Amino acid sequence: CPSSTWIQFQDNCYIFLQEAIKVESIEDVRNQCTDHGADMISIHNEEENAFILDTLKKQWKGSDDILLGMFYDTDDASFKWFDNSNMTFDKWTDQDDGEDLIDTCAFLHIKTGEWKKGNCEVSFVEGTLCKTAIPYKRKYLSDNHILISALVIASIVILTVLGAIIWFLYKKHSDSRFTTVFSTAPQSPYNEDCVLVVGEENEYPVQFE
Repeated sequence: CPSSTWIQFQDNCYIFLQEAIKVESIEDVRNQCTDHGADMISIHNEEENAFILDTLKKQWKGSDDILLGMFYDTDDASFKWFDNSNMTFDKWTDQDDGEDLIDTCAFLHIKTGEWKKGNCEVSFVEGTLCKTAIPYKRKYLSDNHILISALVIASIVILTVLGAIIWFLYKKHSDSRFTTVFSTAPQSPYNEDCVLVVGEENEYPVQFE
């Protein structure tokens, strides 16, 4: 994640900005997140919703309802996330389906974890939930870097061990060959005493009658 103030969960990083600010529109709230390289929070499964709820209960000191990064698109007559991610999960409370949804946003109720519909025309927020995905390079290439480093270290260890084994076998073979050659070298038929005797006898010419 960008810094220690962020919290990682699965493939995303989250930050809870607990700064109370006056706003003129929901875009001012979004700017709080975009200034940190993120966007307003989107939620895509029960696990993520539970994580956010659990974290808020530990850190949040504001109201019971906090704004989510969702708005009602009148063109498509559907709710959408500001970060353009797909709407794959929802946790709405039971509300009248016939209500007017123009300028409607979503709020997370931190005591129940359920979502409520509310007016996007807010003038004051006690804090903002922001979320950003872990960059592809940091997520995958860093893992590959660790894997490559481990493989390099393992290769060095294996080559070192193989080199030591080959050297040991070579030395053992060389010493064995030297011993064999030395032990099978031809021996003189005479010892030192015999040579001396023969030498002394040959000092005088032998005469035959």
